[in-house]
Amino acid sequence: MDVCTGVCADASPDVSTDVSMDVSTDVSTDVSMDVSTDVSMDVSMDVFMDAPARSSGIPFSLDLMPTSSHTLTRMSEQKTEETAGLVARLDALDRLPGSTALRVRSYDLLAAGPGTKVVDVGCGAGRAVAELAERGAKALGMDPDEHMIAIARSRWPEADFHLADAYELPLPDTSVHAYRADKVFHELADPARALAEARRVLAPGGRIVLVGQDWDTLVIDSDDPALTRTIVHARADLVSSPRAARRYRNLLLDAGFDDVTAEIRTDVFTGPEMLPLLTGLSRAARSAGAVTSEQADRWLTEQRARAETDRLFLALPMFIAAATAPR
Repeated sequence: MDVCTGVCADASPDVSTDVSMDVSTDVSTDVSMDVSTDVSMDVSMDVFMDAPARSSGIPFSLDLMPTSSHTLTRMSEQKTEETAGLVARLDALDRLPGSTALRVRSYDLLAAGPGTKVVDVGCGAGRAVAELAERGAKALGMDPDEHMIAIARSRWPEADFHLADAYELPLPDTSVHAYRADKVFHELADPARALAEARRVLAPGGRIVLVGQDWDTLVIDSDDPALTRTIVHARADLVSSPRAARRYRNLLLDAGFDDVTAEIRTDVFTGPEMLPLLTGLSRAARSAGAVTSEQADRWLTEQRARAETDRLFLALPMFIAAATAPR
């Protein structure tokens, strides 16, 4: 197995670390340290923890809900408010230097350029579609959330957005040169089925890039490591496919893709801006019955104290996998 690893870290209160792993058969390691001083995040990181899924394989449905017009109207308004709040958090997250670099890396891996037809699955509010278009690509955005699609269309009226899920894309066979899915596959109950659909729409030699977090791989310093593990794993268990990111390489190989590579880019946070994420973790673990209210409160109190004394440490790895459709 050839593994090439590049580490990029920043020597500041908030450090961003890029770990790049190219999967083949020699081992080479390149380490560089990148130092920034204050990664300010006015995003509530419960975008990962408490917010509704940004995109999934199954469209939002009211099929099992009460059907009175008053109830449906209220539910629609609530859904719109939830989407607006989620979009605001995603916008703030997208503006972070680490997030921008991650998107650019995904575009490079797609070899997206003039004349390239790219589908962005789970496009959300459409930022990646717009950025791909700036590169000269013909980008299509797909998302199962009609509210997200409405926001995307209002922001980027010249772009091409469609209401669709990852399992059934409204595209002909072999019709696109590149396929991108960012923070999507952990929400899919059947990632292999989504990859079969990706194979269908990709032209021979087309590129695919998957980006996402592994929900079991949150690194948090704590005086009680056992309780921390319980909290992290309990939150992960509430996700459809919490470990999909670590499976990207094997999923792509099993789906018949060639030239499969995998990378990890890790953001390290040491400031209080991570407290919303940690709060979401503890609440979810308590709601799931994995920990008691006393344990959740004690753990969160410790994390708050760490934030106040500059002792908080949280590392969030993001996984990127890329491959080529068989020629």
